[in-house]
Amino acid sequence: MSEKRTGQILIDLLIDWGVDHIYGLPGDSINEFVEDLRKRQEEIKFYQVRHEETGALSASSYAKLTGKLGVCLSIAGPGGIHLLNGLYDAKGDSAPVLAIVGQVDSELVGTGAFQEINLEKIFDDVAVYCKRAQTEEQLPDLLNQAIREAYSKKGVSVLIVSDDLFSKINNNEVKLRSNDYYEPKIQPKPTHLDEAAELLEQAEKPLILAGQGAVHAREELVTFAEKMKSPIILSLLGKGVLPDHHPYVLGQTGQLGTKPAYHAMKECDLLILIGTQFPYRDFLPDHVKAIQIDNKPEHLGKYYPISVGLAGDAKETLNELISKISNNPSDEFLVKYQEKMKRWSTFLQEEKRSTEDPLHAPQVLYHLEKVMKSEAIISADVGNNTVWVSRYLPLVDQKFIISGWLATMGSGLPGAIASQIAYPDRQVIGISGDGGFAMVMHDFSTAVKYKLPIKMIILNNSKIGLIKYEQAQMGHLDYETELGGMDFAKFAESCGGEGYRIQSYEELETKMKQAFLSDKPAIIDVVVEEQAPLPGHIDYQSAANFSKYIIKNFFENGDLDIPDMKESVKRLF
Repeated sequence: MSEKRTGQILIDLLIDWGVDHIYGLPGDSINEFVEDLRKRQEEIKFYQVRHEETGALSASSYAKLTGKLGVCLSIAGPGGIHLLNGLYDAKGDSAPVLAIVGQVDSELVGTGAFQEINLEKIFDDVAVYCKRAQTEEQLPDLLNQAIREAYSKKGVSVLIVSDDLFSKINNNEVKLRSNDYYEPKIQPKPTHLDEAAELLEQAEKPLILAGQGAVHAREELVTFAEKMKSPIILSLLGKGVLPDHHPYVLGQTGQLGTKPAYHAMKECDLLILIGTQFPYRDFLPDHVKAIQIDNKPEHLGKYYPISVGLAGDAKETLNELISKISNNPSDEFLVKYQEKMKRWSTFLQEEKRSTEDPLHAPQVLYHLEKVMKSEAIISADVGNNTVWVSRYLPLVDQKFIISGWLATMGSGLPGAIASQIAYPDRQVIGISGDGGFAMVMHDFSTAVKYKLPIKMIILNNSKIGLIKYEQAQMGHLDYETELGGMDFAKFAESCGGEGYRIQSYEELETKMKQAFLSDKPAIIDVVVEEQAPLPGHIDYQSAANFSKYIIKNFFENGDLDIPDMKESVKRLF
């Protein structure tokens, strides 16, 4: 009879499932399990973060990048609460994540003990699976089921364990469940494929909107688009599915999108949604027939009134459609928007190649493009920087991650940490605003501690600029959006990393290259001028609200000179 500590048995199972690292913080209601981790550090690495939110965001990012299970742990009350933001990020972006959360000793559960909270209720909304172990005998089977549910439902599993259970001796010879997951194959009904093919044959102005669900179907996507003579718009999460300069790609749509993408949406007569749950209905066409491909049947028609839903894998479903349709005889719609995209790209290049001071974000991204390597990983934060990265940093074969559905600020640094752990031989670049970075900046020291040579670029305008823009877009005066100046380069040095402060165009190229020649974690803190992240197309209501903002600003402050918006508005109209 084989007997072990229950914590050791769980670590054996995690290793069998392919888990090779865990993010978290030790503490009094998880320390027994951490002790078992300590004894197996050659097989399963424990990354000690400075805040549990970073651990959960890193686990989520790792799962998004690799498709493998991301794992994090925490103590009971405050630690478990800190996990929530990262776990909701995983839920929103369908990333398989396991959170092992400690609880007070089993005999104290329900007594209102120190740091005891109702963890089952706390995690109920975020988790596809949430169970508290009652006995040590249950734990191995609960762990297997938690991991299986995380993979099968592409979401968050939470296993709540009183720490004393990890230390108890357990005979795990008799198992209730196996530690395997068998992924099903989902295919559209033949009748649905025929209906879709009929719509495709009738279309004169077809348009594709592709998301992260098409990342493994690049060749099929291109072949399908070529046959349909269809332009392709990529969702933000789909950035990198195809090279940004591919002749069929019109960039992104929505608030951060391009002008050609906006107008193509308004003109198309058939919308083909592939592996995306694009939620912004205002940026999709009205009264247009639509086909949607998604491997989750419950997603079909969830955010847009489709004509035909194809429940299946993007790669295989596109192959089926390619075999059923003939070549579109007209490329008029495609050529029209290829020409529009050329003009848009010229406009962007003019902004990027400016040599003027003060610095603006497009100039920074142009010089980043020069040092960015093939197959690099870009971890973007949420805020104004999201717009700049989407528009001004063209990807070829690089990977791109971001907090998509939750859109939480502070995701850039944890994403970079997880990226470097997942791909230690690749260049990893994080891009944040000063607002987003300040939310998690303490964990730059984690990158230093584990010698992760990430490069964090901070577009530092000393404010939460996207919120200021949103207030103006609503016709309101900006309020409490100023953050004050901070030198993040000095902070990097205080953590033991390298810091580079860039305040003028003259410094930009030299210091950027210098930072990227280093093999140490580095922060490149670039002081940029405030700039409104205007959409590719401004509608009448937005223009009217901007006018309200300008008038209010004049009467409140006597100021009509608003350079951050004035020049951009002029060029976009």
